[in-house]
Amino acid sequence: MFKLQFEFEAFMNQKQLEENLTEENAIHKFGEDFATCIYVAKVAQFFHAITTTWSKNLSSHALYIVVENLSEETHFTCKIDLKSWQFWGKKGLKSFNVGKKRVDIYWDLRSAKLSSRPEPVSDYYVALVSEGEMVLLLGDQNKEAFKRTKSRPAFVDAALVHKKETVYAKKYFCTRTILGQGKKQHDITIECVISGPSDPAIWISVDGTVSIRITNLHWRFRGNETIFVDNVRVEIFWDVHDWLYSGPRSGPGTFIFKQDNEGSDKLEGRYSNSEGYISDGSSNLQSVCTELWHFLYA
Repeated sequence: MFKLQFEFEAFMNQKQLEENLTEENAIHKFGEDFATCIYVAKVAQFFHAITTTWSKNLSSHALYIVVENLSEETHFTCKIDLKSWQFWGKKGLKSFNVGKKRVDIYWDLRSAKLSSRPEPVSDYYVALVSEGEMVLLLGDQNKEAFKRTKSRPAFVDAALVHKKETVYAKKYFCTRTILGQGKKQHDITIECVISGPSDPAIWISVDGTVSIRITNLHWRFRGNETIFVDNVRVEIFWDVHDWLYSGPRSGPGTFIFKQDNEGSDKLEGRYSNSEGYISDGSSNLQSVCTELWHFLYA
């Protein structure tokens, strides 16, 4: 039998995902949407974890960036305020060191189009540059980012290995994530019918097409199924026990989208060495990256 909680705890312990969040990064509050991504990128000749968290509630809207610096006791944290009353505050630059190498974070969110979700929709960029290479680039203004930073594309592209987010809604829960071939974003919609005369059911759609229909939720409140996106195998796990059997605000429905990458066993051994670095000189990060996990709390 599939044990969702065991899968979740094992993965969280293995990656030590929460260790990069600081006290300043006060997220995960009730009523607050957040989207956290963990990338593996090559900085200063070694692979490092870079954590980005978009956080939004009624009073604040911010982006937190945490770059691990294993040669120091603390990691570097950058906060970008999207609700800054200063227009020029939405464009900036911060610099820090990873090891003995300088890393610059450039951002321009002055024209960013926003929605109800914490992540901007378009017309912005956030760029991490080290040794003249674009280590990580968020947003869709690629041309503007390269022009301002005067950098070149990285020899090794950053790889997304984990995404975690919350979505507050009543019936429809929407998100976007990278699935299938390449770095294409896909729209995911979860529609639920929990109360009413009909039996409780869930529909999970990818790019507007229903991929999974889960009925008889009273005995299938936990489970998993496999779909294919761009001919790539994606496993979907769900746990909606609290939706059915607990009171209001007792807990979210949990959905996990897991995609295996070729050579996934290669990175795990390299990433868990004594210093935490990957130093084999590989130029194909995607081929050695662990599975992509996307956790959605609805």
